[in-house]
Amino acid sequence: MIVRKGIKEDTPQVLELIKELAEYEHALKEVTNTVARLERDGFGKDKVYDLFVAEEDGIILGIAITYFRYSTWKGKVLYIEDLVIREENRRKGIGDKIFNEIKVFAKKELCVGISLQVLEWNEIGINFYK
Repeated sequence: MIVRKGIKEDTPQVLELIKELAEYEHALKEVTNTVARLERDGFGKDKVYDLFVAEEDGIILGIAITYFRYSTWKGKVLYIEDLVIREENRRKGIGDKIFNEIKVFAKKELCVGISLQVLEWNEIGINFYK
């Protein structure tokens, strides 16, 4: 398994993982994003997010979507919108490997920190970030 920056061709599998997360959060009907929009917004002229993927044999096992925000008190911050691991691949260290790659990226981009939110009922997610 490798962790790498995502590419445009990953977006169909990325959307699958986004929907898997939405289903886990009981909000699948809320997902209106598309492969075309993911491609434009992540790989187009005015990209707004960065994508990290954990892949094995052409199958994406996990993803993270990040973007920059700005703290007027601190400076540039990398925000993790979502870090998702396919359910059957959770608790195998994949999330740690993606998170480590995000930390390297944040340092390279001279971020002063990393920010994220976890739903209060998502104990698995809360424990992961602790």
